[in-house]
Amino acid sequence: MTVRRSSPLLAAPPAAPAKRWCCHAFAILAALLLVPITAAVALFVRFSADEPVSYPDIERHFMYGSTGGERNSGFPYWIWQVLPKVCAQYLPGEGYASLGMIYERGRTLPVGVSMRRNLGLDRVFLNCAACHSGTVRDTPESEPQLYLGMPAHQLNLMAFENFFFSCAADAKFSADTLIPEIDAQAGKLGLLDRYLVYPVAIGLMRERLLMLRERFKWTLPQPAWGPGRVDTFNSSKALFNFPSDRLSPAERIGTTDFPSIWEQGKRKMRDNGQPMQLHWDGNNTKTEERNKNAAFGTGTTPPTIDLVAIGRIEEWLLDAAPPKYPYPIDERLAARGAPVYAEYCADCHGASGQDFHGARVGHVTPLADIGTDRHRLDSFTPELAQNLGSVYAGYPWRFTGFRKTFGYANLPLDGLWLRGPYLHNGSVPTVRDLLEPVANRPKSFCRGYDVIDRQKLGFVSDVCAEGARQYFRFDTSFEGNGNAGHEGKAYGTDLPADEKAALVEFLKTF
Repeated sequence: MTVRRSSPLLAAPPAAPAKRWCCHAFAILAALLLVPITAAVALFVRFSADEPVSYPDIERHFMYGSTGGERNSGFPYWIWQVLPKVCAQYLPGEGYASLGMIYERGRTLPVGVSMRRNLGLDRVFLNCAACHSGTVRDTPESEPQLYLGMPAHQLNLMAFENFFFSCAADAKFSADTLIPEIDAQAGKLGLLDRYLVYPVAIGLMRERLLMLRERFKWTLPQPAWGPGRVDTFNSSKALFNFPSDRLSPAERIGTTDFPSIWEQGKRKMRDNGQPMQLHWDGNNTKTEERNKNAAFGTGTTPPTIDLVAIGRIEEWLLDAAPPKYPYPIDERLAARGAPVYAEYCADCHGASGQDFHGARVGHVTPLADIGTDRHRLDSFTPELAQNLGSVYAGYPWRFTGFRKTFGYANLPLDGLWLRGPYLHNGSVPTVRDLLEPVANRPKSFCRGYDVIDRQKLGFVSDVCAEGARQYFRFDTSFEGNGNAGHEGKAYGTDLPADEKAALVEFLKTF
C-alpha cells in the first residue's frame, strides 16, 4: 500500500500570516526607532558643528576670519543684525557704522567681524582687523580707501561695549521683541529656532552681557576713550574680576591708541641681540604672547582659541609691509630732513621706516626722561603681570613674559603717515604738532575724521562734524589724555621751523 507523505512545501502556508505579521511589526518598530534616531543625528550634527567661515586669501582671512572668540563670546548672527534697530537709542547714529565700523559694499558684516557655526547657530564676534584696519580719504569728497594693519582710528570701542551693555539692560532685549524683528529681516524662523534655540540664546546672551556690565562698571567713570583708543589692561582686570574697591586711583585709567601691526618679523630682535620690548610700555618681549593676549581681548579663552587661524595671521604679519605714502613728496625737502632725522630720531626709532636698527630701538625709556602721560604705565601693575601668568595655565603656550616696567618703549615708525594721532595715548593730532613744545600743541582737537592731513602728517583734526556725523572732541586736560613729554632739544622741539618742515617731509617716506 502506498502511503502518501505530506510535503513541507504544502505544510508551510498556514504559518505565513504569522511571519508576515512579524515582518510588518519589525518594519513599524524600525520606522519608529528611525525617526528619533534621525532626529537625534540631525540635532547632533547641528549643535556639535564648529565651522568657521574661512578664506583662502590671507587678507580676507585677516578681515573676516575667526580667532576662536565666537565659541565663547560670539553673538548669534541674527541677534547681532537686529539690535541696532531694537536699541537704536543707544547708538550715536545709524547702525554699527556710527561706531566707526567699516563696511565693504555688498557685505552684511563689517571688517573685523568674523562668523563661525557653533552650538547650532551662526555666531559672530570681533577679530584682529576690528582694531587694526582703517580708512583714508584724500579729500572730503573722495572715496574711502581701506588699509589693513593700521590703527582703527575710527572705531569707538567704548561706545561699542556700552551699546551692548545698555541694550542688554533694556526690557526690549527679550524673545518677545527680538524674534519678531528677526522674522522681519531673516524670514520666518523654524519651530525649533522660534521656540527653543533663539529664546535660549537670547537669555544666555543677555545674562552674559549683564555679568560683564557688572564687572566693567568700575571703568565707566573713565573719561570717554573716543575712537581709535582702548584701555587694554584695565579690561583684563575686569575679566579677572579684580576687586575694584581695592584698586588704587593711579591704576584706574590706562587708555592708549590702537597700534599698527606691520613688520612683526623685524620687531623680534633689537641691536643688542635681545628681543624688542613690546606693548606701549615694553611689558613683554614675546610676540606670540602679545598676539595671544590680543586674541584674549577678542573673546578667546584657553580652550577656545583657534591657534591655526591665528597662526596664519601671525605668519602673514611677519612680513606685511605698510602701504607707501601715496601723495607727492618734495624730494629735495625730504633729503634735507634725512640728516635731521638721523641726529634726533634714529637712535630710538630706527634708521628708516624699513630699517629698524638703532641703539635704543625696542628699549624702554624711563618715564622721567620721556615725560609723557603716565596713566597707561601706572595702570599695568605687578599684580596684573602676575595674574596674566595664569592665562593659558596648563597649556604649552602659558604666558611667562609679562613684566612691570617704568617707562615707554621706543617703537619703529613704519607707516607713520597712517598712525595718527601720536604718542601712546593719541594726544597729539599730527607729527608737525608733536615737534612743537607742549605749550604750542593743540589743547583739544577732533578724532575719527579720515581725511589725510598732507601738510602736517596725520589726519585733519579741526573738522568736528560732517553732515549728520559728529566726530569726537579730544580734551587733553582729562586724566589719561595728557599731551606733555617727548619735548626738548633731544626730541627736536627746539628746531627751527624750516628743519621741522624738512623732517616732516622725510617722515612721509616711512
